[in-house]
Amino acid sequence: MKMDPKGFYVYWVNQSKETTFLDVATVRDTRTGKYAKLPKHTKVRNVFNMDFPDSNHLTKTLTIVSGPDTVNLTYHNFFASKDKVSQNWANDILAIAYNAARNNACRYVFLEKIYTRLSLHTNKDGKIPVKNIYKMFPADKKRVESALASAHLPKGKFDTIKSDVFTESAFKLFLQNLCPRPEIYEIFTSHFNAVPPCSSNKPTMTRENFTKFLNEKQRDSRHNEELFPRLCYSDLISPEGLLFFLMGPETSVVMQDTLAKSQDMTQPIPHYFIKSSHNTYLTAGQFSGVSSPEMYRQCLLSGCRCLELDCWKGKPPEEEPIITHGFTMTTEILFKDVIEAIAESAFKTSQYPVILSFENHVDSVKQQEKMANYCKTIFGDALLTDPLDKYPLKPGQQIPSPSELMGKILIKNKKGSHEKPAQTKKTSTGATDPTATTGTAGQEVTAYEAMSSLVNYIQPNKFVSFDNARKKNKSYVISSFVETRGEAMISKTAVEFVEYNKRQMSRIYPKGTRMDSSNYSPRPFWNVGCQMVALNYQTMDFPMQLNMALFEFNGRTGYLLKHDVMRRTDKKFDPFCDRIDTVIASTLTIKIYSGQFLSDKSVKTGVEVELIGLPGDPKKKYRTKWSTTPNAINPVWNEEPFVFEKILIPEMASLRIVVHEENGKFLGHRIIPLDAIQSGFHHICLRSESNMPLTLPALFVYIEVKDYIPAAFAGAWIFALAFLQRKKLDANDQSAGSAPEAAEEAKEETEDKTDAPQAAAEPPAEDPAPDPESSTPETPPECPAVPDAAAPEKEAAREPEAPPAVTEEPANDPPAAPLPAADDATGPEAAGGPVAVAPPGPASAPAESVGSGDSSQPPASSEGITPMAHPALHSSQFQCQHCSLGGDPAAP
Repeated sequence: MKMDPKGFYVYWVNQSKETTFLDVATVRDTRTGKYAKLPKHTKVRNVFNMDFPDSNHLTKTLTIVSGPDTVNLTYHNFFASKDKVSQNWANDILAIAYNAARNNACRYVFLEKIYTRLSLHTNKDGKIPVKNIYKMFPADKKRVESALASAHLPKGKFDTIKSDVFTESAFKLFLQNLCPRPEIYEIFTSHFNAVPPCSSNKPTMTRENFTKFLNEKQRDSRHNEELFPRLCYSDLISPEGLLFFLMGPETSVVMQDTLAKSQDMTQPIPHYFIKSSHNTYLTAGQFSGVSSPEMYRQCLLSGCRCLELDCWKGKPPEEEPIITHGFTMTTEILFKDVIEAIAESAFKTSQYPVILSFENHVDSVKQQEKMANYCKTIFGDALLTDPLDKYPLKPGQQIPSPSELMGKILIKNKKGSHEKPAQTKKTSTGATDPTATTGTAGQEVTAYEAMSSLVNYIQPNKFVSFDNARKKNKSYVISSFVETRGEAMISKTAVEFVEYNKRQMSRIYPKGTRMDSSNYSPRPFWNVGCQMVALNYQTMDFPMQLNMALFEFNGRTGYLLKHDVMRRTDKKFDPFCDRIDTVIASTLTIKIYSGQFLSDKSVKTGVEVELIGLPGDPKKKYRTKWSTTPNAINPVWNEEPFVFEKILIPEMASLRIVVHEENGKFLGHRIIPLDAIQSGFHHICLRSESNMPLTLPALFVYIEVKDYIPAAFAGAWIFALAFLQRKKLDANDQSAGSAPEAAEEAKEETEDKTDAPQAAAEPPAEDPAPDPESSTPETPPECPAVPDAAAPEKEAAREPEAPPAVTEEPANDPPAAPLPAADDATGPEAAGGPVAVAPPGPASAPAESVGSGDSSQPPASSEGITPMAHPALHSSQFQCQHCSLGGDPAAP
């Protein structure tokens, strides 16, 4: 077994002398020792001497688990010749896989990955079969043939290419001919007045124009110059250089620091959203699905921090407690096996606390004691059995933060009075009428002393009322709500729900009629601050896609800090309001330019764009026209930008982009939280339905996120901008004057820039018709009547429809505004690697309001754009291909 130097693939030669590749991006886990899969066939075991006591085979085994989702998994089993080699490989592969998950936003990385795959996939003579290139790009064989010829590479299907001929530059030339990018050349020539240099007949962007491009197009217009000073760039750039720059890490659509752990983890746990799973053990439907301990591993590895265990009494003679969905045909698994799986995988992805939500139907004292004993012995010190000294269990006292509970497992189970538990009701009520009580089969039993003693900070209690909960003021008490009841509470008492979730936790779970394991939309429950919005992880539908996309951020810790408005005790938040007085709303504009390698067939394609956020956010779902010709390699859409005008709280909204074939087939999508999006031109690498990165499909777009300006105040801003521009021109006209006069002019201009924009910036903070009650933060406005408020986001929860042939723009929406014009990771060593086995913050301290930047900072140009900081560009990457001008890579 080997790994390529860049860490894209693990590969080996099988018994048929063929190279087998395993994409590291699909690796979900690595296991060694007793957790590795051991071969069942006697012949295989004999080859590796596994059945002898002194073989030490457990220290030499390695299993790599890969797959597109949590259910469809493949196990690759290896055996090393030396001790500890497998453990080293397991650690390295998993680390590289996690790193790949964080760095998969860069388009250039995907092209390197394709080149690496083709280069490694050689025949027995060490040459690259041309047929592999045709297989990699099957959409249009004639275009592939023509592109190979243009790159001076063999084009016959039975030809081969020598490795020293198939260089990276030859591969780039092949791609440029296979997938021409006329839209990039148009941007290059029309926006930046590019002219040919003396030594070439091809245009080159000057350093001044490229610097202007970076500062005016690739930036967030809400940033100010104090924190984001102007960038100076010291090299020329060609059209090809611009293309590869726009595919590089500097122009990723996602702000990379938001992917890493970047949030405050020291606030009480109720201040966070927690990635949560419902009926975690199931691999399919709720009625007859297969149960598996593996699902607990996969949910934990995906960053899940709250798991559900439905516990039932085991049968004689073993009387081992089991986990299953009661009164259904789902299979049974041992409670002990689940606890072992959790112990092995709990903290591989995230070190933050794991919450085990027990639904306990075990009415046997003996078996409850056995359950408690398994938790203590298998979890060991990781199990939190007693409250921390700083956080006693008493009213008015908040519970600890995720940081203070790192590496700990918390039990959520009924806390009984230590009497003999009552018998479970042996009825089928739960199966016939799942929503009559809790949506699960049968009633939970009272906890006996053994299990009760393990419960501390997560104590489930039946919900009575918000008023009752407020009076008791117990932050360690949690209540669970079926989705239908939760939706009703949101429609009637949303403000009270938010206040409740500031103090203590709530858990939402799917209604019992979802026997197909479908999911409800989590967004309405996040909008009122519900922490544990539990979903069926075995079903990768749209709600699950939204859940996976959101929790990809903050280092995949499984915890996301809620917005300031849902944590502050001095303010009340109504998610149905159309204005938030502590937050500056945003406007998002997106233009879909083109697509690349969207399908493996020559078909027409279309793009759908929507915003998912608060009820008052824009609900339009835009669609491009179908591409004019059946072309999935480089379709271009020449349409007006889509505008989402007033996004109330950008940090609580997500942008969703979906690509379909003309027949409605899903091709790829991407969901990105709005506060993680960078403005500018970007290549958006698409994902599968299970949120796995797709290597080839991508979209090229322009995105601009800026502060929302109400129409009533737009004129004042235009006047202020025109005034500043006039002053700047006057200052230039008088530049030939004396030095004292020039200095005086500069001083006056500085004073004008300070005063005039501030006066213009103040009005947008309020709407033309402000809510008279909004001035009193303690008394929020009443929720407006919302049609079908019990399901505020049913529309978003549906499967996406096929895009029609025209752009959908409601008549009452403002027209879309046109864009403003603008003047080596090293893997484990190959030698000695294993060989393949035959596959078988406190609530009392109010935080500052979270805004969208410094609204008083004036725009610096007539387009309303101000400069931003930009990472230094390495001239070795973006050097002009037609000039000999180099440059110091370390230069700014």
